[in-house]
Amino acid sequence: MRRPWLAPLAPLYAAGVTLRNLRLEKGWEPVHRLNWPVVSIGNLSTGGAGKTPLAITLAGLLRGRGFHVDVLSRGYGRRGTEPVRVRPDGRAEEFGDEPLLIARAGLPVYVARERYQAGLLAEIDRPAATPPGVHLLDDGFQHRQLARDVDILLLNRADWRDTLLPAGNLRESVTAAKRASVMAIPVEAPDLEAALRKWGWQGPIWRIARRMQVPAVSGAAMAFCGIARPEQFFWGLEAAGLRLAARKAFHDHHRYTARAMERLAAAARAAGAETLVTTEKDAVRLGGLAATVPNGLPVVTVRLHAEIEDADEVVEWLRIRLEIRAEVVR
Repeated sequence: MRRPWLAPLAPLYAAGVTLRNLRLEKGWEPVHRLNWPVVSIGNLSTGGAGKTPLAITLAGLLRGRGFHVDVLSRGYGRRGTEPVRVRPDGRAEEFGDEPLLIARAGLPVYVARERYQAGLLAEIDRPAATPPGVHLLDDGFQHRQLARDVDILLLNRADWRDTLLPAGNLRESVTAAKRASVMAIPVEAPDLEAALRKWGWQGPIWRIARRMQVPAVSGAAMAFCGIARPEQFFWGLEAAGLRLAARKAFHDHHRYTARAMERLAAAARAAGAETLVTTEKDAVRLGGLAATVPNGLPVVTVRLHAEIEDADEVVEWLRIRLEIRAEVVR
């Protein structure tokens, strides 16, 4: 959502971004390098790009090529600050919702305020006999204090046309995209690919399809979520054939309480809904509350899966670059 009344503040924000980038480029702020290669997955805007599903998909592809893969994350919203490995049976308050979601997909995930510290812990934890290691840096495009070998930037039409915070949703202007190694765009946006080529981008462009796995729901449902772009979730549900009697959007990374679930259940019943539907990230934050919703309303979880077009070519491109880095380290 844009906030044009805040446009006078955008130059101040832009000046802050420029100063920080200058500090990094001039070496005034240290940039740390880990022993293993780092592949960053990030975007320009404030959330909603599909970084987490892409990280899970990419990890699976790299594992299939013989790499030991882990994920490094800040763990947004967690209470602790020390570097830790995420326990799949933990809570979002301990590790953050996205790291917990990735860990439950079967990947080793490490969180720390400084992702370099998370990476050091990951490299200590690795058994000596495992295959070559690679770190996936979740939401890392702006986290430039950690050196990366491949920078994957997710970009969509909304980002390409958006403006800087606080008037718009961009953390950096589109010119920052020149730092990327790869652009990853929605498969349904060929016009964006053409615009990028016209803009002068000569690097690889990956096409990503995001698939919502919507369970069968009988009758009307109430959809709720606390994500950056809730309208995408609601539209996707309706496109899948769900009849939404009501919808509720909370702020991104919203923390649910028993009282909030009581209000949701009451609103759902008043609207004639027989089921509550939410995202996988929200289900992680709900924890045990999902089993205690008043009035016996079931909570159904929708999963999001990322598919990469020409995945074999993509992972071969990555493999070559990661093995080059590994040879340099040896």
